[in-house]
Amino acid sequence: MTAAPGPTGDTVLEIKGLTKRFGSVEAVRGLDFTVVPGRVTGFLGPNGAGKTTTLRILLGLVAPTSGTATLSGRRYAELDDPVRQVGAVLEATSFHPARRARDHLRMVALASGIPFTRVDEVLELVGLHGDGRRRVGGFSLGMRQRLQLATAMLGDPGVLILDEPTNGLDPQGIAWLRDLLRHLAGQGRTVLVSSHLLAEVAQTVDDVVIVSEGQLRASGPLSELTEQAHPGMRVRSPELDRLISVTGSAGMTVRRTAADTGFIDNVTPEVLGPLLAANQVVLYELAPEVTDLESVFLALTAPRGPAPDGGAPPPGAMAPPPGAMAPAAGVGGPPTGWAPPPSAPPPSAPPGVL
Repeated sequence: MTAAPGPTGDTVLEIKGLTKRFGSVEAVRGLDFTVVPGRVTGFLGPNGAGKTTTLRILLGLVAPTSGTATLSGRRYAELDDPVRQVGAVLEATSFHPARRARDHLRMVALASGIPFTRVDEVLELVGLHGDGRRRVGGFSLGMRQRLQLATAMLGDPGVLILDEPTNGLDPQGIAWLRDLLRHLAGQGRTVLVSSHLLAEVAQTVDDVVIVSEGQLRASGPLSELTEQAHPGMRVRSPELDRLISVTGSAGMTVRRTAADTGFIDNVTPEVLGPLLAANQVVLYELAPEVTDLESVFLALTAPRGPAPDGGAPPPGAMAPPPGAMAPAAGVGGPPTGWAPPPSAPPPSAPPGVL
């Protein structure tokens, strides 16, 4: 992988009180978070969480109902030369199948006042230098993803916004993209990536923003998010019933996961070990459960809507891990799925945004 030295970015993405309604459906509700330069930020949430709507508002493709989405205090429409400041890849593609990859990039460059020499630079950057004369209709999905990224990088922007950029990439392509994003962030650029591949995100990002049902669940450094969640201990014993009784007397709750195995939330080996030893409970295994991004994500994004009478959440609704960062107050509300009204086609993307 090679990349021309990029600009030292100083653009901060700020989402403040952002709300967007489509008819009676509130896709985004009072969203607040910040994305800083020099770090890769993962924008995570289940389908229908409001991620793509938020990105489209940030890029000026959708007008918010209230609140703001700005780049260092300015809306996208107010940027002097947006193609040179912000590169974006959204889920939809807009390539003419009969057009060659190099010609597609030249058309974007011509419309944006970018020298044609930059076309070959970005083709090499994304690994398509040998495919520039091929027609896009013959490209695989992964190659189209690379061409989208080349288009976003054409203006050598200080901000990169990617929505599901790993779609269609093979394992080698995903590893390549991970290295590229970290390289670009290392140049001081502001990088925001939306993805469903949590295992890959965990290897790529520095910070995370987790949303669900249009609201913020947590934001901050990934390391803090996983460290502040207290996963508990996994226990295996031929006397699991007696173990459950002993720990229950001490105010602990065991979730049985097998005939001889259980899980105890929010407890350390320093507390649990002496208790079981004092009661002479036979153990086959006592081990801390590793907390990863996926387990934290699933806990934070579990449905938390209020009961019909306005009381507690329904049985089985998961609470966030104790100590998880800054979940927003007043969580819960509309259904998780939404769609824009059929009669309102999406507006065209600004130059350089796919």
